[in-house]
Amino acid sequence: MMGIPAPLHDTERVLDWEELPESVRNIPADFNPLAKGVLMAHQSEWITMQQDLDIAVCQKGRRTGVTFAQAMTDTITGASAKAAGGDNVWYMADTREKGLEYIGYVAKFALIVARGQATMVEQHIFIDQLEDGSSRNIQAFRVRFASGYRVTALSSRPENIHGLQGLVSIDEAALHKNVGHVLESATALLIWGGRIRVWSTHRGKKNPFNQFVQDVQAGRYGKKAKVITISFDDAVANGLYERVCFMRGTTPTEQAKKEWYEAIRAGYGPRKAAMREELDVIPRDGEGSAIHGVWIERAMPEIRPVLRIVFNDDFPKRPEYERESWCATWIATNLLPVLDDVTKGFSGNWAVGMDFARHRHFSVIKPARITQELRRDVPFLIELANAPTRQQEQILWALLDTLKNWTFAGDASGPGQTLMEYTGDRYGRAEWAEDQNRWTGGPVHEITLSRPWYGLWMGKYISLFEDGFITLPRDASLEDDHRAVEFIDGIPMVPKIERKDLKDAELVRHGDGAIAGALMNFAALNQVGGWVSEFTSAPRGGAFGGQGASNDDDNDGHSGSGGGAW
Repeated sequence: MMGIPAPLHDTERVLDWEELPESVRNIPADFNPLAKGVLMAHQSEWITMQQDLDIAVCQKGRRTGVTFAQAMTDTITGASAKAAGGDNVWYMADTREKGLEYIGYVAKFALIVARGQATMVEQHIFIDQLEDGSSRNIQAFRVRFASGYRVTALSSRPENIHGLQGLVSIDEAALHKNVGHVLESATALLIWGGRIRVWSTHRGKKNPFNQFVQDVQAGRYGKKAKVITISFDDAVANGLYERVCFMRGTTPTEQAKKEWYEAIRAGYGPRKAAMREELDVIPRDGEGSAIHGVWIERAMPEIRPVLRIVFNDDFPKRPEYERESWCATWIATNLLPVLDDVTKGFSGNWAVGMDFARHRHFSVIKPARITQELRRDVPFLIELANAPTRQQEQILWALLDTLKNWTFAGDASGPGQTLMEYTGDRYGRAEWAEDQNRWTGGPVHEITLSRPWYGLWMGKYISLFEDGFITLPRDASLEDDHRAVEFIDGIPMVPKIERKDLKDAELVRHGDGAIAGALMNFAALNQVGGWVSEFTSAPRGGAFGGQGASNDDDNDGHSGSGGGAW
């Protein structure tokens, strides 16, 4: 009768259970991996799809139980005779800790599957053959079975595994140091009848794992290669929370499940792109936050006014005179007192930036005092959500009419073009005079946002934080906006977020305050005619826009001042 395989000469030592990760040690003593219903539906689907494939790929959300399920089936593979599908299994992770967790699962499952005919986890030396003919020793962990096969977890990142035979499992492939090389090397196993299983969360669209997924989906690896997608929500629907409670020994409830789910998503804070990537399996454009949290914290020394209005869906449908009257009252009771306070005793220059939004996101107006030391000091902020364009105009123009010595830069991309066009008409557009090598004309810069523009001006804005040359209101939402700026192909910008990518797409922050800040800094560095001393031309409407605004056919139905002048 077969028993535990005898020790091999390359076995350095046998690990104790206490050396394995807590996730392994916490598996209940009565857990039976062969029991019916142990695997959730998505885990079973992942295991089942591998049977007739040379290459099986899983793009997944975090903590969806894929590694756990793979360790279970790999244990059965290692314990089985050749006629029953037995084979060697080579597991590759990006960290030693993941390798220990996986091999710990195998050892735990082997107690039931192999019934005393497998070793405990052995630490040994794996000899990695390099392309130049040399070799290197890598620490590895394995479980050997009486079948003659073994399951081995390579604790490093061997970049050349052409000499291996059997099944290769590559965990969190996108996080490997050189995943492209690893994937290329692994495919060589197919020549000798091996199979490859690759699973990972994404790490950006440019990562080789994402390209590998797309190639498999496009059929470039043949008919025996397929991709499965398992999101965090898939796992939750299949009982992930209940399994977590089982492992913890707690009783699941619907309320606790709701709070658990919401806490996980809320844990990403402003990192919406990271949340969509790690939970919803949507690879992000960016490569990580561009503005360090400590810089943002330093730039927010105190609480300052944030004039924030979220209009309900009924407001834009109200008659124009009602909207103008409401907004005029808001300006008089909220905006003007703040303006009076922040302009008192300050005779320097102002730079104003505005990121325009009509639906879902916020329009943000960010005025900054330019100090003697050329610091950008933002004493207050205006945020408008679901605001009709006419009322955005009304508030913006009330601000500009009050300030002195200002230059303004506004987002003229898409729907913002109309407001910026009328603002340029009212105050005068800035024009670059090549012969004079300076800006001339009016104080209004109409900016079309683009990748080249972000590449230059968002980078300059970030430098203000790095050098400690900007102060902002201390506000959680504004902080979120700045943390949302990521490097996309080396360019700092806010990743594009589509409604279909979000679980709650009604109203979201989208880096609006950071974009407004970059526009503000553009205005600060592109003064027009020595700055504007004050606006003196007559408004087109009556007090706060009144009823006297013109309504001609040349403005595409956007009549007069829209209640903006006062």
